[in-house]
Amino acid sequence: MFVPLSTTVRSISRFAALALTSVVLAACEPVALGGVGGGPSGGADAGALVPVALLVPASSADGGAVLARSLENAARLAMADLSGVKIDLRVYDTGGQAGLAAQVAARAVDEGARIIIGPVFAQAANAAGLAVAPRGVSVLSFSNNTSIAGGNVFVLGNTFENTAQRLVGYARGKGKTNIFVVHGRDTAEEAGRDAILGAIQGSGARIAGVASFNLSQEGVTQAAPSIAAQALAAQADAVFMTSGTSGALSFLVDGLSAAGLPSSAAQYVGLQRLDIPISAVSLPSLQGGWFALPDPNLTARFNARYQSAYGSQPHPIAGLAYDGIAAIGALVAGGKGSTLSAAALTQGSGFIGVNGIFRLRGDGTNQRGMAVAQIQNNQVVVIDPAPKSFGGAGF
Repeated sequence: MFVPLSTTVRSISRFAALALTSVVLAACEPVALGGVGGGPSGGADAGALVPVALLVPASSADGGAVLARSLENAARLAMADLSGVKIDLRVYDTGGQAGLAAQVAARAVDEGARIIIGPVFAQAANAAGLAVAPRGVSVLSFSNNTSIAGGNVFVLGNTFENTAQRLVGYARGKGKTNIFVVHGRDTAEEAGRDAILGAIQGSGARIAGVASFNLSQEGVTQAAPSIAAQALAAQADAVFMTSGTSGALSFLVDGLSAAGLPSSAAQYVGLQRLDIPISAVSLPSLQGGWFALPDPNLTARFNARYQSAYGSQPHPIAGLAYDGIAAIGALVAGGKGSTLSAAALTQGSGFIGVNGIFRLRGDGTNQRGMAVAQIQNNQVVVIDPAPKSFGGAGF
C-alpha cells in the first residue's frame, strides 16, 4: 500500500536518525575513543561531576517509552566510555510536548544542569531552548529540523542540507554537472528540494530542472512520464529525488524507468536512505542508485555494543544521545575554560561520535561525515567512504 510521504518525511524531521562508536575532540582534528579531550563549561572541571539534563519523550503516545529508554541507554554507554570525566545524568520527561519541555528544561537548570541534551521533537526543542536562553544554557536537540536551530539551540540530527551537499559534491566530482530535481508536493519534500537546489548552486553544477508530483500513488504514476520527458529534454545526467522508499520513491523510479529514464541513463540520487527498509535494495529500478549514510562499519560496532549491553538493538536515533555526551565529555576533559559555551561547542575540529565525525556550527546546524553508497546487485556498496576529518575529501 502506498504510504503518503508527508508521514514518512515528517517522522524524519521529528526524530532525525543516525548511529556509531567512538568519542572525542582534538585540537586540529577529531580523535577516536580512548583519547577524550575537551574542557570545563560554566565552571565544570574535569574531575568534578558535570550535571547534564537529558530530555526525552517518555510518556508520549507514539512509542515514547521505547525511544526514551534507548536514548538514555546510549547516553549511559557514552558515559562509560569517557576517561576522567564524570557526568551526572538527570533524565526529564517532556511527553513530546512543547509546553512540558519548556517547564522541565527550566527545572533542570534550576536543579543545576549546565547543558541540555534533547528533546527529540522540533517544537519541544524550540520551547526548551527559549526557556533556558536567558540562563545561557545550550540545548543539543535530537531534531534535524534546521528551522529551530540558532541562538542556544543546536540540532544533532543529520540534516537535508548536509546530505544534499555530500551527494551533490560527490556527483560533481564524478562529472554529473546537469542535475534534475524531483520532489513531492508537501512541506518536508519542498524543504528537501530547497536543500538540494542550494547544494547544486554552490557546487559548480547546474540545475537542469525541477519537477513535482502529488503525493499519492495515482499522482506519482501520472506525473512520471512528464518528469522523464523533461529530464531527457534537459539532457540531465543525474536525477536527485527527495522521496523515501516507504513513500513515493518506489513508484517514482518505476515510472521514470518505464518512461525511458532508468538510472543507467541519468544517475538516480536519493536524499533519503535507499536501504530502509532493507527490502528496498532488491527493487529493480533502484539498482545503481546513490545515497548517503553514516559509516556502516561504525554503525555496526555501535549496534553490537548496544546489543551486548542492553540485549536489544538501539532506536535509529539513539546514537545522537551518545554523540551529545561524547561532545560534552571531550570538552570537559580538555580543560578549556568555558567549555560548554557556544564558542567551545562550535570549534572547527569537531567531535567523533557513534556516527562518525561531526561538528556544530554557529547557526545551530551541524556537519556530519557521511559515506556515499550505491545499490549494486541487491546489496549496499560503499563507493566513497565517510571522511575521517574536516577539510578532507567529502567536505
